[in-house]
Amino acid sequence: MVLCLLLSGCRRPTPIPKEQDLLHIQSINDTSVGKKKVIFVLVDSLMDAAIQRGIKHKELPTFQYLLQHGQYYPDMISSFPTMSISIDSTLLTGRYPDAHHVPGLTWYPHHGKRVIGYGSGPLEILRRGTKPVLTHALKDLNGKHLNPHLPTIYEDLKRLGFTSGSVNGLVYRGMTKHLINLPQPLRELVPLALPFQVKGPDFLAFGALSNPLDEVTDLPDGPVDRLGFNDRYAVGVAKYLIRTGELPDFLLIYLPDLDGKVHKHGLADREGIQETDRRLKELLEAYEARARTLHDTILIVAGDSGMSQVLPKDQQPVIDLPKLLQRYHVLPTGETIDNSTEIALAVNDTMAYVYSLKPEVSLKEIAEALRSDPRLDIISWLDEGWIHCIKARDSASMKFKPGGDLKDPYKQSWTVHGAEKILDLRRESHAEKTGGLRITYGKYPDPLRRLQGALQSHEGRYLIVTAKPGYELAEAGSPTHPGGGAHGGLDASTSLVPLIIYGTDKKPDFLRIVDLKPYFIELLQTEGRK
Repeated sequence: MVLCLLLSGCRRPTPIPKEQDLLHIQSINDTSVGKKKVIFVLVDSLMDAAIQRGIKHKELPTFQYLLQHGQYYPDMISSFPTMSISIDSTLLTGRYPDAHHVPGLTWYPHHGKRVIGYGSGPLEILRRGTKPVLTHALKDLNGKHLNPHLPTIYEDLKRLGFTSGSVNGLVYRGMTKHLINLPQPLRELVPLALPFQVKGPDFLAFGALSNPLDEVTDLPDGPVDRLGFNDRYAVGVAKYLIRTGELPDFLLIYLPDLDGKVHKHGLADREGIQETDRRLKELLEAYEARARTLHDTILIVAGDSGMSQVLPKDQQPVIDLPKLLQRYHVLPTGETIDNSTEIALAVNDTMAYVYSLKPEVSLKEIAEALRSDPRLDIISWLDEGWIHCIKARDSASMKFKPGGDLKDPYKQSWTVHGAEKILDLRRESHAEKTGGLRITYGKYPDPLRRLQGALQSHEGRYLIVTAKPGYELAEAGSPTHPGGGAHGGLDASTSLVPLIIYGTDKKPDFLRIVDLKPYFIELLQTEGRK
């Protein structure tokens, strides 16, 4: 879409209807003077190692300031799969995919005709079709796919009497009506009927597609600026709201630029996080410009997922899933399922869903075909209430299900049989406290609950397969990153993200993204009413 829109950058746009977001925020804020605000900055692919390295080299003064004056946790656990679409859905609903029903960046709807993709790369978009991808990403994700019976934080805050806003958040469903639109010359190139209505928080800035500040302040939202889906736009919107005193009670700001740098250059990249540091500095300076400090705001900064370093191209880091499954009729990327299709694939970087579309093709049979490749890691599937797990080139197996005598650090209970080494589980007795057994986790953070969440996220018969660190999965059209970074997986490298809390001594009950929603609401209900 962006490549097409670049061609029309020299054409003069025509006016489009303006949103009423600012007037709405102003009218509500007039009755809520003195409330403490919460700003949550979600930085795509922010990792602790990059922060520590940058501080060591004196390259990140803003991060250093926030760490010195706030709380810092380097190991908050992300959702699974570790892809932004699914993570954001977990963040905003406070539930895993088995409740919010957004399985990943790509997935196959049971009895559907095609695999759903929200747009992982140019070749994948072309293969799936521009119109279907844009329809799923701009209309269906928030309008249909995200469980309509599960409230988001924006919907809950509205009911509680708080205002909220989202700047470039991919998932934004709320209760206030907004228009998704583009100027006429650009609108002609987009294969969708524009404008169309969506529901979001009180304030919704979504690049050039929904810009409440259009003609109010100058923002980088033209074709050469990715239509506003960049860090400068996101921070520019927040700066305006801060300087004018029009912040909603809760504001989510999504910063995407770091992700692209790490995907391309790998975990050694230093330029991306230095740029993130400068954007955070701009937020702090926006307060200083009003001769105020952050004493009336709680600022929280977090990553959404980590990345694993992908091996160079000459070390065969890309695992061709259709080739591994060549004994079956695998649906080619973007094509429609017919009577001969046996397997469909939904690749999410280092993780993939593998669907059996024929009852005679058992999941265990597919798992045995996959486990021959030593570059693969965990292969799991659901069968009669049990989640089965095996590893590549390993004859051992294990299975587990919720409920039982094993308690984990997150107060979840499990029954586990078999080789617990597969998920690096460890048992220890804590009879002196509860009279039972405790299970702890090693290289896979919160693996039982996160695997369960993904394997029960949507209907159908499917496996989950993950690649070992250093490798990534692919089918035709999938973006690959030899020598760069990739996420999607279950292991610590892709699952642990930093959390910075500035302006309050409170912290979440557990250091998991799934626990942030109730934490944000608690902050507003306690410190926000002081």
